[in-house]
Amino acid sequence: MTVPMLTRDQAGAAVTAAVAERDAIQANLLELDSSFGKQLLAGAELTGDTKRRWDATAATLATLWQVYSAYSAVVDQAAEAAARHLGTRELAALTALLTGRSVQLASGPAPLAGRDLADSGREDLTLATAVARMRGAFAAVTEVVAAAEHVWTEVAGRLDAAGAELARVTSLAATLGDEALTGDLAAVQSKLTRLRDTLNSDPLALWLGRSGSSHSGSSRSGPSRSGQDGTAVDTSGADLLREEVAAAATRVDELVRLRDDARQRIAGVTAAATTARSACEDAVAAWQRAAAKIAAAALPPEPAGLADLSARLAGLGPLLASGRLTRLASELDLLDRELTTATAAYKEAERAVVAAMAKRDELRGLLGAYKAKAARLGAVEDSGLAERYDQARDLLWTAPCDLATAEAAVAAYQQAVLGVQAR
Repeated sequence: MTVPMLTRDQAGAAVTAAVAERDAIQANLLELDSSFGKQLLAGAELTGDTKRRWDATAATLATLWQVYSAYSAVVDQAAEAAARHLGTRELAALTALLTGRSVQLASGPAPLAGRDLADSGREDLTLATAVARMRGAFAAVTEVVAAAEHVWTEVAGRLDAAGAELARVTSLAATLGDEALTGDLAAVQSKLTRLRDTLNSDPLALWLGRSGSSHSGSSRSGPSRSGQDGTAVDTSGADLLREEVAAAATRVDELVRLRDDARQRIAGVTAAATTARSACEDAVAAWQRAAAKIAAAALPPEPAGLADLSARLAGLGPLLASGRLTRLASELDLLDRELTTATAAYKEAERAVVAAMAKRDELRGLLGAYKAKAARLGAVEDSGLAERYDQARDLLWTAPCDLATAEAAVAAYQQAVLGVQAR
């Protein structure tokens, strides 16, 4: 099909549009070439799926630049031609450049098994076809480059943060002399190294693609992080590593605090043991005093003696000296809980027996108050009142006192006095 020859105005406008399009393509290609993702892929020793895809992508990118060079040369040729006098012959030649198969590619002959007899090893394209081919190649290249860049963006920061924290706590752990903890940190460091190796050599192994896309580049189905553009990166390994590092850091920091405060904590537990022993002695003494005066039914059970903690307390210093901080922390926590519980129980027992003694004294005071009230009412000689008073008094001043029966007797005397008052 013959294309009509362009007029001077059409030719000028077409050349201007071609130059503008070529400049935009050039700018985008240069930006792609200098992009973070492309530089990382081109400079890394790749493995796995990333190597396979980047090898194919690098070939596509080389072809893209080849097509661009041939295409750009034709655009420059057309621009130079448009700047000269445009006669009929020149317009015809310019029309052929802009619309004909003017972009010549030396693609090399096809493999012999599939080669056409007339294959010259060259391919001629129109400007529009060249642009369409570059557009497709550009999309294929940027898909891979952007995928790798997404992975690095999402995962590298996580690994850097985990690595910095791990380095901090590893140096602290070295001062603790805890071989088990050092081994755990070494295992976490190995996981970090493996994840860094994956990120640096096979980042697309962590690429899950776009939401709704059938191609993901990975068979992983674990937790991922989705970007605002619908892309997803498998960050499960990095996230789990950060959790493990955070747990290790908490443990190390606690042990460091324990080591720094160990002597003070040991002194505190020793003082707590003294307090518990004192509370036990006070509770037992109070119970024995009360038991001599109050019947057992009104008292709590006699407090048991405090367990002998001398051996455990004596063992705290050696644990600190040998650097067994985890064991020391566990023993200190256990002793602290046991002593706190025991002290509280002894104090509660003492309060209960003191309350029983106070109840007896309260009943004595109440009985005396109502005897005085009966005197004011002129009923002291009332035989019924006197009998009730004597009964209550005998109960309250008899040791050990039956507190419940005495309370009932005082209440009966109280009601009797009130009955006299009501007459």
